[in-house]
Amino acid sequence: MRVNYNHIKVIGLIALVIFLFAFSSNRNNSRKITDLDIKFKGENNLFITHNNVSKLLIQNKQSVTSVPKEVLDLNRLESALNLNPMIKKAQVYVDIQGTLTAEIEQKTPIARVYTNASYYIDDEGSYMPLSSNHSARVPLVTGFVEKNKLGSIFKVAKKVDQDEFLKKHVVEIHQNEDQSIELKLRNRNFKVQLGSLKMLDKKINNLKAFYKKALNDNILDTYTIVNLRFDNQVVCTK
Repeated sequence: MRVNYNHIKVIGLIALVIFLFAFSSNRNNSRKITDLDIKFKGENNLFITHNNVSKLLIQNKQSVTSVPKEVLDLNRLESALNLNPMIKKAQVYVDIQGTLTAEIEQKTPIARVYTNASYYIDDEGSYMPLSSNHSARVPLVTGFVEKNKLGSIFKVAKKVDQDEFLKKHVVEIHQNEDQSIELKLRNRNFKVQLGSLKMLDKKINNLKAFYKKALNDNILDTYTIVNLRFDNQVVCTK
């Protein structure tokens, strides 16, 4: 019986590759994390700090840089970050050099509720706590506001955030007990009564037309109320 040395060589080579891969993988997993890299995506204003993120990445009361790669639970770390009310989305991964990277996308506040409780509303209509690290320059929300009923306030705040004129001039969104909405404009003494949010775009267009005309006529400061509740007209009270 002839021995096929070529087959033996192939089998030996495969066995060697499997051994080296297993050895390398085991050695790589037993290594500890060498560094931590926290990256913030989007705006430069940090509502949550690098130190805050580092604390959220603690695993079993140990810093992640002292944990072997094989016992590092990336899903748990990512979930811990995503549960933070300041964070919109987080992604955590380890590169071949042993650096743990956390990519953080913060929530974007578009209004600040200023009633018995104080907090932000983000650009998706969700609750966002205030930050001791940075304050956003967004309109205040006053009046009768419930944290679990932010629909109307969010719709107006979103409109303000996306409209150049409103973003420049609106400093306060007030919700009355009957859910009607009023606006306060920067450096102006009059209240803008939106009423309900029906035909909101038309009401905003009426406001812009009124503001431009009254500004040109130098009579903006003669009014105390600008009422947009009615169709096709702006009713002003001096």
